[in-house]
Amino acid sequence: MTTHTTTEAGLPIDTRFQQPATEDQLQRTAAALREKGHAVEIVDTAADARAVANRLLPTDRSVLTVSSETLRISGLDDDINASGRFDAVRPKLMRLREEGRFDEMRTLGAAPDVVVGSVHAVTEDGRLLTASGSGSQLGVYSFGAGRTFWVIGSQKIVPDLDTALRRIETYAYPREDARARQAYGTPALLSKILIIDREMFPDRGTVVLVRESIGF
Repeated sequence: MTTHTTTEAGLPIDTRFQQPATEDQLQRTAAALREKGHAVEIVDTAADARAVANRLLPTDRSVLTVSSETLRISGLDDDINASGRFDAVRPKLMRLREEGRFDEMRTLGAAPDVVVGSVHAVTEDGRLLTASGSGSQLGVYSFGAGRTFWVIGSQKIVPDLDTALRRIETYAYPREDARARQAYGTPALLSKILIIDREMFPDRGTVVLVRESIGF
């Protein structure tokens, strides 16, 4: 059975990292995340995760979506940024970008009431890893946002930290690089990685684990 493929730019992709987790892995990971301070919901599909988000996210607080294939594919990006139901930060950031007001972009996006996104790997002992080129989402994930809300496909569950880093380097990054080259004509950068071991602030973090594969 072939376990590797290659992007058009020549980056190898380890396709083993796109397989959904087993139910035992899912439950073990959920228990570890709860032990480390996160609220956790387990759902079957991306549509279910979308429904949970629309039920739990506040409409009277600022909500920032980070760049995420999971949010795009699930429809959550449009729900938050285009429906008019939420105080969405992303459209404001895009207007500032068009006007070249980059310092204002940075400060506006640094401390939303809620940040919504995903991660690139989650270990069975409850550590969450996110890779980034600019690092723009890492500060809000770590501390800047009042609340975090992550939607995570079960294929991102891995046994340990070493495997999580390998998943980023050999699956998530090459997949994002291929997407970036097609969308923008430029390669993606893997510059910074955030590891969240636990959440010390009660009720800050919510993780929705999705049994089906979604995102990178």
